[in-house]
Amino acid sequence: MTARAAVILAAGQGTRMKSATPKVLHKVGGRTLLDRVIDTVEQVGCERVVVVVGAHSPAVRQLVEARLGPGAVTVQDPPLGTGHAVMAAAPGLEGFEGDVLVTNADCPLLQPADLEPLFAMRAEGVDLALLGFEPADALLYGRLIRGPAGEVRKIAEPKDAAPEELAATSCYAGMLAAEKRALMAWLSRTGNDNAKGEYYLTEIVSLAVADGRGVRAHIAPESAVMGCDTPMQLAAAEAVFQQHARAQALADGVALQAPDTVHFAWDTRLEAGVTVEPFVVFAPGVSVESGAVIRSFSHLEGAAVRGGAVIGPYARLRPGADIGEEAHIGNFVEVKKVKLGKGAKANHLSYLGDGTVGAGANIGAGTIFCNYDGFDKYETHVGEGAFIGSDSALVAPVTVGAGAFTGTGSVITRDVPPDALALARGLQVDKPGWAATFRERKRAEKAKRGKA
Repeated sequence: MTARAAVILAAGQGTRMKSATPKVLHKVGGRTLLDRVIDTVEQVGCERVVVVVGAHSPAVRQLVEARLGPGAVTVQDPPLGTGHAVMAAAPGLEGFEGDVLVTNADCPLLQPADLEPLFAMRAEGVDLALLGFEPADALLYGRLIRGPAGEVRKIAEPKDAAPEELAATSCYAGMLAAEKRALMAWLSRTGNDNAKGEYYLTEIVSLAVADGRGVRAHIAPESAVMGCDTPMQLAAAEAVFQQHARAQALADGVALQAPDTVHFAWDTRLEAGVTVEPFVVFAPGVSVESGAVIRSFSHLEGAAVRGGAVIGPYARLRPGADIGEEAHIGNFVEVKKVKLGKGAKANHLSYLGDGTVGAGANIGAGTIFCNYDGFDKYETHVGEGAFIGSDSALVAPVTVGAGAFTGTGSVITRDVPPDALALARGLQVDKPGWAATFRERKRAEKAKRGKA
C-alpha cells in the first residue's frame, strides 16, 4: 500500500467562536476537535501527521508537541490562506514519499470510513481526490462542477459562480488527497491575486485540470464533514455525536431507560447488560461492566465500575474510582482514587478520597476520608468486612483493620487493629434541668425587652 501522510490545518484564528480558548481546543464528546481529527487520520493509516498551527495559539502547539512530538508542528506566520498553510507544512513532510491527505482540524465527526475512499481513488489512478458533501443549504459553499463522466472540472465559489453552477448540489468539504510531489508542485503555481492577497488550496483543482490530470470527488454525509466555527455549530456537532453514541450503546445491548438524557464521552465503554437510568453523565475515561446499574443523576469520570455494582442516584465518581463487583455507591457519595472491593457499600452522604475499601466493608452515612492537609494527599485503608459508623472522620494516613468497627461520630487518627472497636469522641455529660432553666431565663429577658 502507498504510504500515507496527513496535513491538518489548525492555524485559523477562530474568532467566530468568541472564546479565549482556541477553536480547535474546544471539545466534542469530551475530546478536543484537534485530537479527534488526529485520531481519525491515524486510524486511516497516516504514518506521518503534520499539524499547521498559528503563532497566535501556543496552546495548540503544546497539544501537538505533547502528542506527536515537536517534528509534527509547523507554524504558518503570517496566515496567508489555506494553500499557504499546506506549503508551510513542507518541512514536516521532508523525506516522505506517498499520498498526502489534507484536512481541516475542526471537523470532529470525521471518520476513517469517510476518508478511505480518497485513498481508494488514488489507488485507482485519480491524481487529485476531493471530499464533497451535499448540504441542506449550499449558500456559502464552493460547488463541485463535474463533467459528463463525473470528473471534477472546477470548484466554483459562490461569489464567482454562474447561475447554472450555483444549481450544483455537491460542494467541496475542505479535504483532499494527492501524491506529495504533485500536490507541492500545484501549490507552487498558485497565486494570490485576489481581494485578500491569499493563496487558496482550491486553486490546485483548476491547475490539475489544466494539466490534464484526473480529479474526482467522493460524497460524504454532511454530518461527517461538519465544521465547528461557532458555538452553535459546536453544539450541533455535540448533538450529532451524542445521538450516534446513544444509538451505538443501544445496539451493543446497553439498557438506556431514557436515551436522550444520557450524555456520553468519546471513550465511554459500557458492556452489554449495563442499565443506565435517566440523566446520567459519562465524562471521559469511564468503563462499566455487565450487570452494573447506573442510577439517575450520577456523574462518572475516569472511573471503572465492575459487574453487578450499583451507582447512585446522585453519586459522583471521580478519576481513579474503581468500584468492585456488587459494590454500592449511594446517594450523594463522592469517590476519588479509591478502590472498593466486592460487595463494599457506601450508601449515603460520604466522601471517599485516596485509598481502599475492602470487600464487604460498610461505610456509614456522613463518613469522610480526610485526605488533604492543604499541601499533600494521604491514603485511608479500610479492611475487609470493617464497619465504619455514621459520621466518622478517618484522618489519613490511617488504616482500619479487617473486621474492625468505628463508633458513630468518631474522629479516627490512629490505625485500628483488626476486629477492634475504635471510639474517638468526647464523653456525654447530662445537666439535669438545664434546658428548663434556660428557657425560663430567655423568656424573662424577652418579656423585659418588650416592656421597655
